[in-house]
Amino acid sequence: MTDAISGAQPRTAGRRPRYFDPGNWILNLLTAAFAAIWFFPVYWALATSFKTDDEAVRKGINMLPESLHLDGYAFVIQNSDLPIWYVNSIITSVAVTAIAVFMAACAGYAISQLRFPGRKLLWYTVLASFMVPVSALIVNHFIIIADVKLLNTHAGMILPMLISPVTVIVYKNFFDSMPREYREAALIDGANEFQLLFQMFIPMNWGVTTALAIITFIGAWNSFLWPFLVAQDEKMMTVTVGITAVQDAFGVAYARTLSGAVLASLPVALAYLIFQRRVTQAITLSAGIKG
Repeated sequence: MTDAISGAQPRTAGRRPRYFDPGNWILNLLTAAFAAIWFFPVYWALATSFKTDDEAVRKGINMLPESLHLDGYAFVIQNSDLPIWYVNSIITSVAVTAIAVFMAACAGYAISQLRFPGRKLLWYTVLASFMVPVSALIVNHFIIIADVKLLNTHAGMILPMLISPVTVIVYKNFFDSMPREYREAALIDGANEFQLLFQMFIPMNWGVTTALAIITFIGAWNSFLWPFLVAQDEKMMTVTVGITAVQDAFGVAYARTLSGAVLASLPVALAYLIFQRRVTQAITLSAGIKG
């Protein structure tokens, strides 16, 4: 009665009625199904790593281990150079991330904000290099690294992985969105180009830098083909390459092999869980550039 006299509308006015949308339900079910399909191999590897070798090769499908065994993990740690492989992976991944992001930021800033002869040609070259698959350059990279005597060294593994056209493209697009008045005002105050980049442009796009650094680190950690070719000594192997040597040495010892695989992927999995939002942002940025 009060609402009728005062002319006020009921609280439910303006709300859209809820109704059953079969399209959304189907999409959610498909998403859940694909997620389960993707997760099953991960779960199977994790479950098998806690089994004994005899249980792992036993006939039948056992979704859960009969009891949790750490024998595979202990054997891998005690009978392989896993700590050394971890150190090599950390050195390579951190160096690639720091140098690649730094170079990409400088290149993106120069192409976006500076005016110099050949700027458009340089930009088109970056775009063209983005279309060339990395595997097509493996032979040339190997010949060059061999000629300069950098095989079986950290520098030999790091240098070819510094090429990251997509990072340059992302930086350039974000720097293009910055108002030019900011740069002009800073130049009037006496700032140089490096101060502009690292004290104004990077801090204003810090989320992009963090996302790109995380995705670059994960890519460098998971890299296999190039470290496999360069690391000719077992002491120089990274984790991704070392677990293949473990597999060859252990033969059909699936529990030990998968224990090594779990140990190799553990740092990346933890990094993803901690920085999940930033990783998703970086993948979205990369997918947007590719599209």
